[in-house]
Amino acid sequence: MDPHLPTDAQALARAVKAEAREVGFDLCGITTSAPFPQEGGALVDWINRGYHGEMDYMARNATRSPRPAAVVPGARALVVVGLYYGGSSDAASAPDREPAAPRGRISRYAGGDDYHEVMGSRLKRLAQFLLNRGAQVARYYVDTGPVIDRAAARRAGLGWYGKNTLIITRSGHGSWVFLGEILTDLALPPDTPAEGNCGHCRLCLDACPTGAIVAPYVVDARRCISYLTIEHRGPIPRELRPAIGDLIFGCDICQDVCPHNTKTAARMHPELAPRPGVGSRPELFPLLNITDHEFQRRFRGSPVKRTKRSGLRRNVAVALGNAGDPAAVPELLRALADESDPVVRGHAAWALGRIGTAGARDGLQRRLPLEKDAAAREEITLALAASTGHAT
Repeated sequence: MDPHLPTDAQALARAVKAEAREVGFDLCGITTSAPFPQEGGALVDWINRGYHGEMDYMARNATRSPRPAAVVPGARALVVVGLYYGGSSDAASAPDREPAAPRGRISRYAGGDDYHEVMGSRLKRLAQFLLNRGAQVARYYVDTGPVIDRAAARRAGLGWYGKNTLIITRSGHGSWVFLGEILTDLALPPDTPAEGNCGHCRLCLDACPTGAIVAPYVVDARRCISYLTIEHRGPIPRELRPAIGDLIFGCDICQDVCPHNTKTAARMHPELAPRPGVGSRPELFPLLNITDHEFQRRFRGSPVKRTKRSGLRRNVAVALGNAGDPAAVPELLRALADESDPVVRGHAAWALGRIGTAGARDGLQRRLPLEKDAAAREEITLALAASTGHAT
């Protein structure tokens, strides 16, 4: 913080950070609304390579995202906050009973309440604090605006870029942190940008099962399991399905192996603790043919709703195929007969081909002449070949 700035501005910045802690944030830093030229150039190059996949909103906002003042006219400062979602809770640490059927994995951040709501309510209070102290503008975002969160977090001193592209905090919270920001017209003194690097470590690159971290600090979203299981609509590329394993919503692998995440001892915020019935390792059979009513009920207020019912069922089918448990065949055959969703039918067929029992083959053969969707029909044909040993 610049010691030459007026004392009242410095006092206000300290008050803002104190209020951020009071409303429940773990981290808070301040930076200016000056552009982010380096990150902006990298974003354009990333998009030109097609690494954003189907996230067209990133391309649409590529020219605005590096310029906070273009997002919120009149903005002079960014108040950047972080909320820790790692750690442990009683619910998270309780051991599972031995599962009677295959289970999937949900990313650590998604087992509890939707972080957009958890962060949003806190940011609203912090924004009101700014308005009460003379701000005319205090607009906040939690993945909801065209602001490069990581760039703002680094320049506000919260952390530095890891090779998996995530912010690694210098506060000891590792990368298990949600980011948000408030753009305000108040002239607040900026903090010193964070410095740090991963050195020669490449654990995250080597651990990524799909090779999505194509180079240090560069992720091809089209290969990222988090993208494939959440943002991507339609069929998951067949060559990537085996690498997804039992992950049905998101992926923490690159964070799990990061040395900076091994000693984060803070406890989880209670709103983010795993919910009963969602948790981190839900049973797969009840999810494969979940009704829309049950999906809405079970995942109300949960990040899992982002993938939609069809996407979750698709992901579950892939996980069951990778599990290879013959007990899944009846549920997969039910999904194969679901006339409402050809994507789910196609992934159920793939899973049945992976399991390859006589019952799985019989079901695929019965379905083939009935299937009218070309993509699903192709999946059935390939699954039959795989199940009889003529293809992989």
